[in-house]
Amino acid sequence: MTTTPSDHSAPDRAPRHTRFARGLALSGALLAGSAFAQTAPKANWNLSDMPSQEGRVFVVTGGTSGMGYEDAKALAGAGAQVVIAARNPRRGEETIARIREEHPGAQVRFEAVDLSDLASVRALGERLNATLPRIDGLINNAAIMAPPERSVSADGYEMQLATNYIGHFALTAHVLPLLQASDAPRVVTLSSIAAQRGAINFDDLQFEQSYDPMVVYGQSKVACLMFARELQRRSDAGGWGITSLAAHPGVAVTELVERGPGLDSEQGRQWSANREHFHTAAEGALPTLYAATAPEAQGGVYYGPSGEQELRGPVGLANVPAAARDEAAAARLWAVTETLAGVRYP
Repeated sequence: MTTTPSDHSAPDRAPRHTRFARGLALSGALLAGSAFAQTAPKANWNLSDMPSQEGRVFVVTGGTSGMGYEDAKALAGAGAQVVIAARNPRRGEETIARIREEHPGAQVRFEAVDLSDLASVRALGERLNATLPRIDGLINNAAIMAPPERSVSADGYEMQLATNYIGHFALTAHVLPLLQASDAPRVVTLSSIAAQRGAINFDDLQFEQSYDPMVVYGQSKVACLMFARELQRRSDAGGWGITSLAAHPGVAVTELVERGPGLDSEQGRQWSANREHFHTAAEGALPTLYAATAPEAQGGVYYGPSGEQELRGPVGLANVPAAARDEAAAARLWAVTETLAGVRYP
């Protein structure tokens, strides 16, 4: 995102990596209010603070690369049984081998799913319900970012919304019985600093009238954040017993840009030139792992980096943008998504 200063404003002399990351974030002050009680995480929380996950069962979407891989590896290393749900079985086999090389005896398996295809999501839910005793943690991590051309899913939905949000909404509904079989189930849904400037376009939810890749990505990620918070509200109201949390990594070096706008794009060139200023995938995974495992993590709360503009830094409380605090819009989006996804929560 490029901004042009007015005649009376000073030029933006921030480093290039900061100006680039602002393209993912809302310019201007952010409001941090939340309806949920919040306690800041322990300073500099890291994997050494993560308690044993022995005996717990996790499902991680998009776990063959990037932060999903780091989530799966850390959880398996801590003793959890981990199911990696992703698209490519070959990469799934390679991922399991990599994890077991570092953690011999790790309890990890692969399940194929295309989150943009609701039939595939439903089939995964059926397999998990048939083979798992429960799910203690569901990490809704998989995502695509800003492909330059609009495309649609197998169900006819805009691809970013379908993959990042609708598929995870449906998957969570399908495995709700397994979550409720756990004595302390958690659902962690990944958002992004792009949600800071995201909004739900109810008049053109599928962006059929016009398509701006980053605007559409922002919508999908604010939808994920709204889902996480609304899931907690409904769990509280309905006695579902589920703790729902949200997290974002700041800016982390993963495959999202390469697979989305591409390394030859303007965004990709800036990304490549400034990689050393961003989180590694392992660093970017820490807010998610905190939300998934820290005993003190709280339902309905949004975790992310605590540094400048939440681009990087230790795990802290993330700012919740105004769009995600609109409870009426969240309830409306929930009802719309139940229809789109063909699922019904209790």
